Amino acid sequence: MKIIYSSLIIVIITLGIYNYFSSYRSAFEADQACHFIKSDSYQGSSNYGCDHDLETKQWILYKNEPDGRAASVIQRFRY
Repeated sequence: MKIIYSSLIIVIITLGIYNYFSSYRSAFEADQACHFIKSDSYQGSSNYGCDHDLETKQWILYKNEPDGRAASVIQRFRY
């Protein structure tokens, strides 16, 4: 039983550390990263954009689809 609890605690700590180090520290950093990749990789194309999602605390790099279809997400920048 102690092994199960110990294993569970180790998994939770590992996931917490991964989440901490894989996200940006602020919305400003995530915004800068999104707009940099957009301008660097897609060079000002009007089909691509960055949008801030307040509910999930992330910036989203997306591509507009033709004919009014839903936009496709290219990359997410969590903070």
